[in-house]
Formats: sequence, structure tokens, C-alpha cells
Amino acid sequence: MEMSANRPPPMLVGASMGFQPRIRKGAFHWAAWRHGCRNWGVYNRTYICSWFSDPVSEYWQVVKKVSLWPAMGERQVEVSGPDAFRLVQHLTPRDMTRCDIGQCRYALITAADGGILCDPIILRLEEDRFWLSTSDCDLEMWVRGVATGMGLDVVVRDAGVSVLQVQGPKSPHVMRAAFGDSVLDLRNFGMMTVPFQDTDLIVTRTGWSGEFGYEVYLADYHKGDALFDALMDAGAPWDIKPGAVNHAKRIEAGLLSWGLDMTAEQTPYDLDLGWLVDLDGPDDFIGRAALEVAAKQPPRSTVAGLIIPGDPMMANQDVWPVLQGDQQIGNLTSLAHSPRRRENIALAVIEAGAADQGTTLQVFTPDGKVDAEVSAVPFMPKRQAGNAWDLVA
Repeated sequence: MEMSANRPPPMLVGASMGFQPRIRKGAFHWAAWRHGCRNWGVYNRTYICSWFSDPVSEYWQVVKKVSLWPAMGERQVEVSGPDAFRLVQHLTPRDMTRCDIGQCRYALITAADGGILCDPIILRLEEDRFWLSTSDCDLEMWVRGVATGMGLDVVVRDAGVSVLQVQGPKSPHVMRAAFGDSVLDLRNFGMMTVPFQDTDLIVTRTGWSGEFGYEVYLADYHKGDALFDALMDAGAPWDIKPGAVNHAKRIEAGLLSWGLDMTAEQTPYDLDLGWLVDLDGPDDFIGRAALEVAAKQPPRSTVAGLIIPGDPMMANQDVWPVLQGDQQIGNLTSLAHSPRRRENIALAVIEAGAADQGTTLQVFTPDGKVDAEVSAVPFMPKRQAGNAWDLVA
């Protein structure tokens, strides 16, 4: 890898954004506004909350208590019809025969060259009906194109679903108060249907915090305010607060963000994600030939943790070159200050075998070069597994 001749651009501080009708507002947009959100971004052509109070307060809220995150950019691409399973299996290297109705799986969507196009959670709602809960990519257009090219009997559409994440160690209390005891029986990546005001919600034991948590999927846009308020009321005894997906928390947990920490330029084997490729599965999938070759070769890169000493640093707004001596060996992709570790932590994609843990590298920031120590990922243990009943006992 060669370093660009241009230094990283300066940080853009004090910028603002305007709201436009062509960018979607999810079902919880106005509830988030009522509860004080004034900092917004765009994800999947949808407005999302950047934070309600401040990122540090919201960090401690999800670590110690429970947060309600309106994850409205997490769109659902619905695939239904007689050939729905065939299409979904053709899209992903995960063996979907192992995903029963009422279960969900974290999966990768790969291109013909094995590159990662997306990393959705796939929910199997019925025998021939799926939701692909997508990261920030044009997944719907890709799925439509593949279905058309294969001549399949399927319907592909945006399901118009908005997602709330209930995250943190007190989340089982809130979900039990809102939906009853049965929700506590959900296992990790389990799924169930619960009633709410004459409609059905999908609840899963998933989330993007590394903490114990749930996601609640609402298809009826007009019930967004009611559901948001109902969960806030249910969580009041446990001091629930609204928040947003916390950047520092997900970096601590080593959760990769598509388009940033993973791109179409990398195969799963380049990011330590080979466990998501089932080459022994019964069906073909896009990219299988390329991944069969990649599986037999040394990976080109790996995901490394970096610890950068010094004062708290702002999150990077661009990828920053990572250097070993005068040679660029990769890029820092995600940076945050960890309140628990009291140090700056980052995810980087670097050349495989270039640096062992404890090695000191340099990062080329907008303010110049800084030292960074290679660390294991995740930085903090995840707490998504376990039994919800233990947390409410």
C-alpha cells in the first residue's frame, strides 16, 4: 500500500445540515425530535440521530442502564414469493438452510469477486418471506438486479419498517414490562412476534452495542410515536433515556461498519470474517468461486485495534493512513475516545502479518503523525450472550 501524497483533510467543525423531502424520515423521527434530538446524520437515505445529549453521557447510559435508540436508517429489504429462499441463499455465503422460521442470522452479501457488498441481519419471517436488515448500502437495488437476472418468482421491496434498539444491562426489565415474560426467553439472534395496538411487532435479541439488548421492528409508520412513548414509559423505573448508536461503544466491541471498516474491496478472509462463509453448504452463491480460491490463500489484510495515547481525540471524518516507518500498511477506519479505558481506541485495516500486538505504528492525522500501539479486538468483552432471566432476577 502506498501513502497518498496529500495529507488527511482538516476536521469539519460547526457544520450543519438541512432537512429535505427526498431523504426519508423514519417512524420515530418526530418522537426523537420531541425528546430533544437536534444532531442528525443520514444513513441509508434516512435521517438518523447522531446524539440526544452528548456521546459520553449516552455511552455511560448504555453501559450501566438502558438506552432507547431509534435506528431508523436500518432499512428492511423484503424478499417474498416462491423463489424467496433460492434468492436469499444465492446472495449470501452463509448456509441459510440452518436458519429456521423465527430465527435471524448475521450474514454477508458478496460480489462475484468475493468482495463484501453488505452485512445485513437476515430475518426469516416465513418459509418464503425474509427481511434483510441492511447496513448503509444499496442492497435493495442489488437484490432487485440479481432477482431479475435470475428470472426468479419473487417480490423485492423496501418493507417500510423502522427499528428501535433497546440496549443495555437493564434492557430485559424494559422489554418484560412492555411485552411480557415471554420476551425473556429469546436467545441471542432469536426472534418473536408481539402485539402492539392492533399491529404486530418483530422483536429480536440483537443490537449494535456489544451490550445485552433487543431490536423492535415496526411496520406501521403511524404508530411510531406511540411505540416510542410506550417503551419510554415501560423503562421509566430503570431510568431509560433516548440515545443514538454509540460510536465508542461499538468500537470497543469490535463491531465493524460497512463502508468504513469493511468495503467491497475486501473479501471476508481479509477482515477475519471467514466464519461467515459456508463453503460446505449445499447451494451456490454469488462469489463462491472467488471465495474458494481466497480461502486457500493467505489473507491480504486483517482488522487490528489501535491505542493512541494523549488527550481525547475527535472521531475521524476520513480514513487516516497507518504507517510502519515510511511505508503505509493500511488505514485507520474508526476512532473514538473510550470513557472506560480512558484512552483513544481505533479500528484499522492493515496488511496481514505486518504488526503484532504491542507493536508501535504511526497514524497520519490531520494534525500530523501520532504513535499508536497495536491491540487485540474487541477492546472490551461483549455482553450480548447470556440469559435475560439472570439479569432480572
